[in-house]
Amino acid sequence: MKILVTGGAGFLGSHLSEQLLVNGHEVIALDNMFTGSESRILDLQKNSNFRLVISDVIDPLDFEVDAIFNFACPASPIHYQKYPIHTMKTNVLGSINVLNLANKLGVPIVQASTSEVYGDPMVTPQKEEYWGNVNPIGVRSCYDEGKRAAESLFFDSNRQLGTKIKVARIFNTYGPKMSFNDGRVVSNFIIQALKNEPITIYGDGKQTRSFCYVSDLINGIIRLFHSSSEIIGPINLGNPTEFTMLEVAEMIISLTDSKSPIIFKDLPSDDPRQRKPDISIAKKTLDWFPEVSLDLGLKFTIEDFRSRL
Repeated sequence: MKILVTGGAGFLGSHLSEQLLVNGHEVIALDNMFTGSESRILDLQKNSNFRLVISDVIDPLDFEVDAIFNFACPASPIHYQKYPIHTMKTNVLGSINVLNLANKLGVPIVQASTSEVYGDPMVTPQKEEYWGNVNPIGVRSCYDEGKRAAESLFFDSNRQLGTKIKVARIFNTYGPKMSFNDGRVVSNFIIQALKNEPITIYGDGKQTRSFCYVSDLINGIIRLFHSSSEIIGPINLGNPTEFTMLEVAEMIISLTDSKSPIIFKDLPSDDPRQRKPDISIAKKTLDWFPEVSLDLGLKFTIEDFRSRL
């Protein structure tokens, strides 16, 4: 198949593009290079079945492809809060454009949604039926509400136009090729630990996250793509094992043999206190469950960061 991956030079998009190439497909990676990086796809560009198109998903799309994966959107608070209006445009106008292309060509489309649609959840673990607890006018709303609006567009397009959609709600994912300066927990802690700088924890460190290694996540995305047409989602994809921020920091200090002290700062606005996916639907319909433990995944990620530093 010839497949369009928007956000194809991003963290997840580059890993997805790589796996699609391994599976024998042609890949057109579209990216505006805001958070995308050519360094992530240097090896992919040596493959004749891969092509990078530098463009923005908010502009009209004109490609002849057999499937679409919409992964275009900055996912780091540092990046999307710097350009909140463009982030919302990416989620809304970008979704309209990829859906228009999917409908024009009659091809399936996979939407990379996010656990952020649940906001600061009042229930745990988060099931797909939970509507969330989101601040619609906060500093994170351009991303949180943008992704919620994108889901609405996808499901309305499916109901009204018969668009062949699949929607994945992606929980915290980490691994090689992450940006150093994306402000995420794993990348922040690893960089600070490798440099023996103070590891910064926001809040008291008791807030929890679940961390899914990137190869597990991409495996789930591919399984969703190949699943029965009746399975459209939304489907949670993430690792249900919770860790506190303090536990993650201590694990990374140990794995890097770092001398970094741990310091605490005020919790940012609207930062969720807990995030844990219920992946019952993914286990039942996709036969999917994450296999890479956090300590092993962190070892792979630390090796990658060390080599790039």
